[in-house]
Amino acid sequence: MRLRRTWLSPLAVALIALVSGGWLLQQGTATEDAYTQSKLLDEVLRLVAERYVEETEPAELYRMAIDGLMTELGDPYTDFLDRDEWKDLQLSTTGNYGGLGIRIDEQDGWITVVAVLPNTPAEKRGLITGDRIVEVDGEPAEGWSTNDAVQVLRGPKGSAVQLLVMRPGVDRPIEVEIERDEIHVVSVKSFMVDDDVGFVRLEQFSRAARGELQSAIDQLLSEGAESFILDLRSNPGGLLEEGIAVADLFLPRGVEVVETRSRNKNENQAYGAPSTEQYPGLPLVVLVNPYSASASEIVAGALQDHDRALIIGTTTFGKGLVQTLYPLSGGNYLKMTTARWFTPSGRSIQKPFRTDFAALAGEAISMEGDPVHVVDVADRETFYTDAGRIVYGGGGITPDMTVMPDTLTSTEQVFREELAANELALRDATFRFSVQWVHDHPDLREDFEITPVVRDAFYNFIVEEKGIEIDRDLFDDAAGWIDWELGIRIAQSAFGEEASLKRTLRRQPQVTKAIALLRQTDTPQDLIALAASERAAMQGVDAGPAPTPN
Repeated sequence: MRLRRTWLSPLAVALIALVSGGWLLQQGTATEDAYTQSKLLDEVLRLVAERYVEETEPAELYRMAIDGLMTELGDPYTDFLDRDEWKDLQLSTTGNYGGLGIRIDEQDGWITVVAVLPNTPAEKRGLITGDRIVEVDGEPAEGWSTNDAVQVLRGPKGSAVQLLVMRPGVDRPIEVEIERDEIHVVSVKSFMVDDDVGFVRLEQFSRAARGELQSAIDQLLSEGAESFILDLRSNPGGLLEEGIAVADLFLPRGVEVVETRSRNKNENQAYGAPSTEQYPGLPLVVLVNPYSASASEIVAGALQDHDRALIIGTTTFGKGLVQTLYPLSGGNYLKMTTARWFTPSGRSIQKPFRTDFAALAGEAISMEGDPVHVVDVADRETFYTDAGRIVYGGGGITPDMTVMPDTLTSTEQVFREELAANELALRDATFRFSVQWVHDHPDLREDFEITPVVRDAFYNFIVEEKGIEIDRDLFDDAAGWIDWELGIRIAQSAFGEEASLKRTLRRQPQVTKAIALLRQTDTPQDLIALAASERAAMQGVDAGPAPTPN
């Protein structure tokens, strides 16, 4: 979005006052320096606007100055948000938007429906997984990015959009007019994964996170759940207060959840659990991975420090900073880091901003396609939980039990690289194949298996429809990964996101380990002690003291 195209030099002064003058002007000799620098910036912007070899409008130069300032701070979490970016942030924190109720992705140059949310305008008007959007309101959509499509498909509740879609098995395009409605993105998925083990995945910390999570747990308790897996893997976080509210479900009233510390010590604040614990004594495993961040780490850190849950998986992202939103003129906002947060044991889990990505080259690849590496805790500061267990600060939350994801074999990696060389990802190929397969097999059952017949058909799809020559022996050697991806995509196309998630969990060691431990224990203390005993047996050391109830 462009700022208004007028030359207003006071904007430069206002910019400097916003980001520096607010404190520089209160510091003696710094007053003259702040004034000099603001004048210098105005002079530079004016000269560039008037004399640079290529004409650049003054308003755009001011935006460049703002963006440059954000970059020079070296903080990826401090950012200037224009109107559109502010709207996107509101969506992530509220989970509400005006739209159709579909998940989309770019597939073979076309925006494609990859999921239809239940009870939404899209479902009521008959859109299905695999539909390719070829026109929107008469405008061709070929080559659009997902962001392009989102900007057009979302809109005010009650407004209509005209779509032209191509559907597998249908020769002619289908015209669909859909009236937009308010869409609420539910952040929780839940179901039973064992006779008495409930599984709840929290995908983001929106304003409805606690309520949706509590409703899901209560429902599974009524279905016979006696212990739970809370899946925070790849949850990027969200609102600080929702992180506290989620942790509050499992902690006694008044127990510290998190502390924030800013440059002004008078603004430091400790946050305690505000209400009575909802599920006392309920055994709980929390799953985390390197993409669990922010509020996810607040919850994992609080439950770990108070010995309330067993943390399983791999070390989390390491975002221990708090951002505050400041409204600016023109509907813009400044999202700025204003504090660090610390777990109840006093540890900061913030990792350095810069990561040595070159050091990650050659790492193993998970079934989901992510790099896998072990975080060394040798040089990290140690802290202690309520029961005296060692936990680590800096660089994320280190799990109580590290369980690596299932990784690709060397042959599967070669197959992955062969597909990549032909500009094809297995996930995309299996999705396109699954849409057609489901269309051709309407009697498919949810407990279907990937047979050699399905695998052969997929190989022919790659060779004939995609025009890619793949060695059949290499394809057969990668059958484990291929079957796993095919099962997930076919389940999604035929039965929806929950069926796809259940398939995904089948080969995830973190889930199977969590279930195995929960089957053997009746209390959180027994669960943590059993995990410590298993880990000690593997390392040949003493397990240490068992945690005691709060």
